[in-house]
Amino acid sequence: MTDKELPNPITYATAGVDVEAGDDAVELMKSAVTATHSTRVLGGFGGFAGMWDATALTSYRRPVLTTSTDGVGTKVAIAQAMDVHDTIGQDLVGMVVDDIVVVGAKPLFMTDYIATGKVVPERIADIVRGIATGCKLADTALIGGETAEHPGLLAPDEYDVAGAVTGVVEGDRVLGPERVREGDVVIAMESSGVHSNGYSLLRSIVASRKWTWDQHIDEFGRSLGEELLEPTRIYTKVCLELTEELNADGGFALRGFSHVTGGGLAANLARVLPRGTMATIDRSTWSLPAVCSVMADAGNVPQADLERTLNLGVGMIAVVEPDAAPAALTWLNDYGMKSWQIGEVTALTDTAAEAGDDFIQGAKGVDGGGVLMHGSYAK
Repeated sequence: MTDKELPNPITYATAGVDVEAGDDAVELMKSAVTATHSTRVLGGFGGFAGMWDATALTSYRRPVLTTSTDGVGTKVAIAQAMDVHDTIGQDLVGMVVDDIVVVGAKPLFMTDYIATGKVVPERIADIVRGIATGCKLADTALIGGETAEHPGLLAPDEYDVAGAVTGVVEGDRVLGPERVREGDVVIAMESSGVHSNGYSLLRSIVASRKWTWDQHIDEFGRSLGEELLEPTRIYTKVCLELTEELNADGGFALRGFSHVTGGGLAANLARVLPRGTMATIDRSTWSLPAVCSVMADAGNVPQADLERTLNLGVGMIAVVEPDAAPAALTWLNDYGMKSWQIGEVTALTDTAAEAGDDFIQGAKGVDGGGVLMHGSYAK
């Protein structure tokens, strides 16, 4: 091949990967990440592996490690459309830490993964700052992560995020279906919005109405995009402290939690109930938040579909023994977590299934209890 036939030099940069931009992003996120570290985080920032000193686990009689991994789904499409990237990270943290708190586990450390078509340092740093904010709210360390540039696979302004958390719970203090009894009370904790589920439905409604993200919605008191980008509330601290409060005597007045994510309230509650039981939930005990009612009306969404997609204004559920319910409600509301009783656990009846869409059992592959929704939402 002659010199005239040689192609122009092909470098990693001309192939679409900017190593220097990646380094710049790391520098911009460094302070936010290290702010989540305690003395238990070893090796500093930027190593090949995150390290966490497990000496603290020696105080456990039988430490059981827990883990959860998740993403944020198509909520990232709204963040990208609005060019607002500093809240989506908190959503990511909420999705994983509050899954493990369901069994009573304290999150210890988290890692994240960001894939993007083009590394824009400021954008990546905004995402990671959001993750660090969420980790601070959950009192957990962000000890590692990865940003991958995928030109040709993702458009330059596209990205997706994922994360994983590791936690610990004492072996004989695990919460869950085995603790639940007939007569137990079901308590709802208010959500901060739709959190991070149901966005494919919401985006479909927006497209069908030809709305824009910067469009002001009177019922929201702000733009549509601002409402839908409201960060996911993180319940980790309140759940762990409530557990310590109610179970201080070594009993299980607090039986367990249900994190209301994909599938809706009933499907997620059913996962933490034992076989042979059901929770009867009274819709009249709360009003749907504006974001749910406005979007449902705009898309003429059937109630059954709405209930199996959005959280309905309830982000976390606690199941407690009847005698402890008043104290739990007082404690939660004094804490600043708006909470209320929405139902109770009873024996599963033979006629429950006759309720059709109002009854759910065997959700998400779990052969557990059932949930019966009844009544109409308060106005």
